[in-house]
Amino acid sequence: MDTRARTSGSAVKLSSQARRGELLSRDCPSRDVLQHVTSRWGVLLLVVLMGGVHRFSDLRRKVGGVSEKMLSQTLKWLEADGFVHREALVIVPPHVEYTLTPLGRQVGRRVESLADWIETSMPVIMEARSTVATERARVTRRNLPK
Repeated sequence: MDTRARTSGSAVKLSSQARRGELLSRDCPSRDVLQHVTSRWGVLLLVVLMGGVHRFSDLRRKVGGVSEKMLSQTLKWLEADGFVHREALVIVPPHVEYTLTPLGRQVGRRVESLADWIETSMPVIMEARSTVATERARVTRRNLPK
């Protein structure tokens, strides 16, 4: 079986491509990381964790609307990707604390910048949404049978 792909006339090992991170490729493992980091809950958890150590219940309170299941799943993804450190404390009552790793702080700064940009751009975004909705309604009315 040939383990090489043709790219711009030169042969490149597929395993090398996957390790390097060909994000636009269907099989690129970078896509999973991108999904974890840029999901609604991933972004919000990274932003909250930029503030320091948090317990599970604290994260659930701060990230409004997240279910316990999604919070747990997203934290597991971020931990598996090396962004979050989970520490189970052996105290009474036992609890778990979550913090960002150095890598997590790097990605956290980036998504925090994106979140900040979205927040400050909301008036323009909402205006664009309104304009598009108005135009769609106008086109729909025009195409209705008379």
